[in-house]
Amino acid sequence: MYEPPTIAQLKITILDTDPPIWRRLLVPRKTTLAELHHIIQAAFGWLDDHLHQFEIGGLRFGDPDMLNADAFDDDSRALPENDVRLFDFLSSPPPFLYLYDFGDDWHHRIENETLRLPEADRKYPACIDGARSRPPEDVGGVHGYAEFLDVLHDPNHPDHADMNRWAGRAFHPEKFDIAKTDRAVRSAVRAAKRRAALSRYD
Repeated sequence: MYEPPTIAQLKITILDTDPPIWRRLLVPRKTTLAELHHIIQAAFGWLDDHLHQFEIGGLRFGDPDMLNADAFDDDSRALPENDVRLFDFLSSPPPFLYLYDFGDDWHHRIENETLRLPEADRKYPACIDGARSRPPEDVGGVHGYAEFLDVLHDPNHPDHADMNRWAGRAFHPEKFDIAKTDRAVRSAVRAAKRRAALSRYD
């Protein structure tokens, strides 16, 4: 009996980072864009402190109340990310974008590499590969991060000690813990729902 593939293998890369910062994820095709947002945040270790949106085929998806309030006149109206699932457009689509932090402008390129059958002994979503730490929040985007790395790698730079303290001494640009990332990805949607439920009582 034919069983259609229900798992999307996605490669997500933060654009213009050199060397590239990326993750490879396995995500059920029934996943909504709202859920994918939380999965991406967990996969890279972002703190979800800023606005985000998905850009697909000239359309914007996210939280319309937040995005449309801050939109420029020539911006298209944002559509609800809760209403769209990966299977609505993931057959053989071109890559699409996820933008996080409209100040630092972290553009994530999302490529659907293949569709897979689910594995009985694997929990989804999952992170199966990746490289490098994500940049510190509020570092100033791609150019700010490049300058930050220059300072970090130069112990004689006058700002070296301050930058080390600001980023946290545990920060290393080449560090990537796949086991820790996979655990975070698996629990991302559940954790987001718990936070949303608690916030209703604040």
